[in-house]
Amino acid sequence: MGVHESKLDLDPIVVRPSSGWVPLNLSAVWEYRELLYFLVWRDLKVRYKQTLLGVVWVVIQPAFFTLAFSIFFGRLAGIPSDGIPYPLFAFCGLIPWQLFAHGLVNAGNSLVLNERLITKVYFPRLVIPLSAILSGLVDFVFGFVVLLGLIAYYGVVPTNSLWTFPAFIAMAMAAAVGVGLWLAALNVEYRDVRYTMPFITQLWFFLTPIAYPSSLVPEKWRTLYDLNPMVGAVEGFRWALLAKNEAPGSQLVVSLVIMLALLVSGLYYFRRMEKNFADVI
Repeated sequence: MGVHESKLDLDPIVVRPSSGWVPLNLSAVWEYRELLYFLVWRDLKVRYKQTLLGVVWVVIQPAFFTLAFSIFFGRLAGIPSDGIPYPLFAFCGLIPWQLFAHGLVNAGNSLVLNERLITKVYFPRLVIPLSAILSGLVDFVFGFVVLLGLIAYYGVVPTNSLWTFPAFIAMAMAAAVGVGLWLAALNVEYRDVRYTMPFITQLWFFLTPIAYPSSLVPEKWRTLYDLNPMVGAVEGFRWALLAKNEAPGSQLVVSLVIMLALLVSGLYYFRRMEKNFADVI
């Protein structure tokens, strides 16, 4: 009995690195959604494992800041709060800011901290900074519960604008994604970028209306001030929940445009540099 052998003619597959501005390919992130979920869960376990206070620390930190602001800015400096009790005014600004700032720093350091994972297996690298930002939503939920308690304590009655507050949270997270992707990619190439992150967040904090209302900013500087995307996010969040200040109009439009610019440019820059991460990191 003869043995018949067949030969398959296979064309060679050549894999070349992409050049220039590559497509975003966001669908790949959805395909790896289980990995995204796993990384978020891992970050939460690492953050709260073997901690004395656990999630209570999430509430203590903004609470102490609120107390300090109320004493030094509210009472001693007499900074106005748009007719809102100052502790409620400050805490309502700190909650979206904390979500943004922690997401920015965590995303900026995420690639370097996951060096072994990046160098051993392929997956969309975008999953890593996204998981670092999404894990902050758990902290936000605990802080938001305390905020609702403060709103009830001061007798603030919700209005029809209440349903809009998720949009301003999404705006803060989108800003964190945009800036965080820039910092994450730059941090792989230049390791001293991580030392600038605390300075960036501290400076950004004072440029955001958290301890003071944006109405204190002189009119001639208002357009420049509104280029900060967190101005619209924080003021919009206050308006949605407290409805004591004016509805954000042109201020929100400017902040929204800048936020979208940061998000789109961050995504494209991250994707462009992604092909070098495993070699450089």
